[in-house]
Amino acid sequence: MSVVRPQPATDPIHYDPSAALATGGISRADLDGLAVRLDAARAETLADVDRWRSGGTRPGEVLDPGFIDLPDRLLADYQTSRTTSELFAILQTARRIRDAVDRVIVLGIGGSYMGTRALFEACCHPFHNELPRGERGGRPRLSFEGFNMDNDSAQGLLDLVAPAGAPRSDDLLDRWAMLVVSKSGGTLETAIATRLFLQALSASVGGDTAQFAQRVVPITGKSGRLADLAQAIGCPDVFDIPDGVGGRFSVFTAVGLLPASIVGIDVVRLLEGAAAMNRRFREAPVAENPVLQYVGVGHLAEAKMGGTIRVLSAWSNRLESLGLWYDQLLSESLGKDEKGATPLTVVTTRDLHSRGQQHQDGRRDKLITNLIVGEPRRDRLALPKLGSYGHDQDKLDALVGTAWPDMLTAAIGGTNEAYAQARRPTADILLPRIDEHVVGQLLQMLMLATVVEGRLVGTNPYGQPGVEAYKKFMMARLRPS
Repeated sequence: MSVVRPQPATDPIHYDPSAALATGGISRADLDGLAVRLDAARAETLADVDRWRSGGTRPGEVLDPGFIDLPDRLLADYQTSRTTSELFAILQTARRIRDAVDRVIVLGIGGSYMGTRALFEACCHPFHNELPRGERGGRPRLSFEGFNMDNDSAQGLLDLVAPAGAPRSDDLLDRWAMLVVSKSGGTLETAIATRLFLQALSASVGGDTAQFAQRVVPITGKSGRLADLAQAIGCPDVFDIPDGVGGRFSVFTAVGLLPASIVGIDVVRLLEGAAAMNRRFREAPVAENPVLQYVGVGHLAEAKMGGTIRVLSAWSNRLESLGLWYDQLLSESLGKDEKGATPLTVVTTRDLHSRGQQHQDGRRDKLITNLIVGEPRRDRLALPKLGSYGHDQDKLDALVGTAWPDMLTAAIGGTNEAYAQARRPTADILLPRIDEHVVGQLLQMLMLATVVEGRLVGTNPYGQPGVEAYKKFMMARLRPS
């Protein structure tokens, strides 16, 4: 790891599996009995970093553990070599883009955009893009494309940034830039979107090649199609996705940090949270280790209770995209060799009205993990009186003055009580609040847990061999011989 010892989290997140253990399907003794194997999986996960750095990869093996100590290394470099560090370069480019445009389009697919979306929705104002620039703190809007081949979606975004027939304007509020994220540059969805938006961007700057190049920031591997394109365009800022970091583990590279910084997210605090989780993962005993306890409960629920579906129940709208990021992380990492649990993200209480019936009375194949937020970031709303226009027709007068967070707490308690009564296993990840430090802890915890579980069950958590087949068959249809 780094020479700088990360500080423990002042507001650590906690994992509480007590409700799952109380169902009787798995016990504390079962979890304690797994401790030796969990400790061995942790040791193997950490040893992968040294093995990869020393070139100890086995023939044919995919090994991408570079994400593990990346937060520590970025912070250490920033603290000791400020102006020559990777993080300083990211912050400088973010400042340049922030001052130059009012919208940034991130083009990417899978881990090349999902982590960024998770950060954006968790850490920014819930309606960031709807606010006037002044109320956004002078920060650009953030949009996403290149993750599908939806004609109307792409046209809709073009309507915003390059409306047909509209005269070009150099007004700041009409200027936009694009971040293109692809390690190889060969992913079709992102590549075709890149061509489309490059054409629109070139037209929007009147063919000014210097201004065009400044508005395109590629984030890619050291070589490949996108790297070649960046050189041809003459982009002044190009960021690497480091070797040893796979796309779905790339949120703490420039892939996530650059767009996050552009929209005002404190990426230093984000990395500090991730580094704090690394310290807990390395040093805490198994029984007190949130990563290892989370892995142990998930594994035992699958092995002993048939819990092949893992429901991440986010009790905040702002965590939905984080859950979808995790769905991809778990699916691509462990869904191999006809093994691997199926992840599912729900937002509650919303989805209690669509999935709650199944979760409570349907098949007994689910482990539900609640993401529970302790305190809101904004002032607490309270239920007002109905006013002169009504007389308790909605029968809510008894709740006047009750705060929104208190009502949510009641909903969480009532839901968990109902599941406990039906002996449905639930566990809780407790977040003191949603901010950069907490989100950094959570993202790193889930990435570490995914790799540890792979090592525990003998599945290589790196690489994605199943995804390659659809790419091959799709290209064969597009380019028939």
